Amino acid sequence: MPNSGFGIGGTKPNPTDGLTPEQIQVMQMTKFMERATESCPVRTAIAGGAGFALGGLFGLFMASMSYDTPLHTATLPGQPHTPITSLPLRQQLRIGLKDMGTRSYSTAKNFAVVGTIFAGTECCIESLRAKHDIYNGVSSGCITGGILAKSAGPKAAAVGCVGFAAFSAAIDYYMNHME
Repeated sequence: MPNSGFGIGGTKPNPTDGLTPEQIQVMQMTKFMERATESCPVRTAIAGGAGFALGGLFGLFMASMSYDTPLHTATLPGQPHTPITSLPLRQQLRIGLKDMGTRSYSTAKNFAVVGTIFAGTECCIESLRAKHDIYNGVSSGCITGGILAKSAGPKAAAVGCVGFAAFSAAIDYYMNHME
C-alpha cells in the first residue's frame, strides 16, 4: 500500500492530540488572526488606523517644535501683529495646546489617507498578481503618489508617482534585506 500521508490504520493524525484546551484555543485564534490579516479590507483598515495614530504623534511633535525658536514670534489667530507672548500664561497655553491639537489631527488624517490608499492598492495588486514581491509596493507607491498629486495636474501626478514608487522601493529593499 503506497504511503498516502495518513497514520497507522489509514487515519489522518490529529494536530491537536495531546494539547490542552487552552493551547487549542490559542492555535484557533492564531489561525483566525492570520486569515483576517490576509484580507484586503482588514489590512487597509489596519494601515489607515496605524497611519492615523503615527500621524497624530508626528503632528503633535512637529507642532510642539514650531514654538521653540527665539526668532519665531507666534501671533494670535486672526490678529497678525499681536504676539502671543503678551498674553497671560494660561491663555498662551490654551492657544498653544489648541493649535497643537489642530495640527496633530490634520497630520493624522493625512497619514491615514496615505496609509489607506497605499495598503489598499498594494493588497489589490498582490491579490491580482498572486505574488509577493517588490513590484507590488512600487506599483502601489506609484498609484498612491499619482492619486495624492492629481489635483495639481498631470506633471505633478507623474512626479508623485515616481517619488512614491522610489520611496516604496527603497523601504521595501531595506526591509527585505535587513537580515
